Amino acid sequence: MKLTSPWSGLLGFCTVLFMMPLAHAVMILMEKTIGAAHLYTAALWVGIAGVALLIAGIFSSKELKATLAGLFGGLLVWTGWVEFAYVYYAHRYQVPPLIENGEVVTKPEYLIMPSSIGLWAIVMLFYVFGTRSGCSLFNWIRRKLHYGQTAAAQLRPVTGNPAMTSFMEINLLLWTCYMVLLIAYDQNFLGDTHPVTVGLALACLGWSGYLFVRLMKIKKAAYAVRYAMPTVIIFWTFVEIAGRWNLLHEFWIYPLLYWKEVTGTGILLAAVVGFLLWKGKHK
Repeated sequence: MKLTSPWSGLLGFCTVLFMMPLAHAVMILMEKTIGAAHLYTAALWVGIAGVALLIAGIFSSKELKATLAGLFGGLLVWTGWVEFAYVYYAHRYQVPPLIENGEVVTKPEYLIMPSSIGLWAIVMLFYVFGTRSGCSLFNWIRRKLHYGQTAAAQLRPVTGNPAMTSFMEINLLLWTCYMVLLIAYDQNFLGDTHPVTVGLALACLGWSGYLFVRLMKIKKAAYAVRYAMPTVIIFWTFVEIAGRWNLLHEFWIYPLLYWKEVTGTGILLAAVVGFLLWKGKHK
């Protein structure tokens, strides 16, 4: 489906942008409203629902539906199986939170998440050398490595699928940004007020602005949603650091207190996704 530029890009951007605070709010609501005896069972089912969405997207013949199924399926799997797995083991082994000036600044589950950096590196090696990618950095690395090689020696990528592409993209982007943020916040490396961390925040703001300009030129809705993922998540890295500096009030962290704002965001997300699907059906 193609829309008049820049509407396709704006709708894709809003889809992913509205999704980010809702994901935070849903996780916090689960922790506060579901008893400890049932929390992890619920998280397991959240992940299963994400896999079901992914499978439905894989077998969909519509690129936009497959992209959205992979996006939301990936987010459910990340929340249910990845984040709550860290919550479970942090609580099980009584990992204390990071406290500064009498306030919790980093929850226990995020303190142990950087331990997955080796696995993250393995997965990224696969994406650099083992599969087709639209990432300019990955393609630049391949061009340099393939310089002077014969065609027979070059990369043989695996076949892509819009649902699986979206699923892996959202999970790897979230994983990567968590690694960057948690390492930047760590006083043993930088710290949240270190000049490098400040530069990181400004770089993410500028980078996401550049990606947003390019996103506004995309007319194909499915591609716009996929391009919006790095655009929004890189921008959200700046939002996370700004929140750490108390430059903005993160209402999604207090969903019970700011239920009107959270509900409104959910309605906006449903409206945008519904409009995209409606336009795809009546193109």
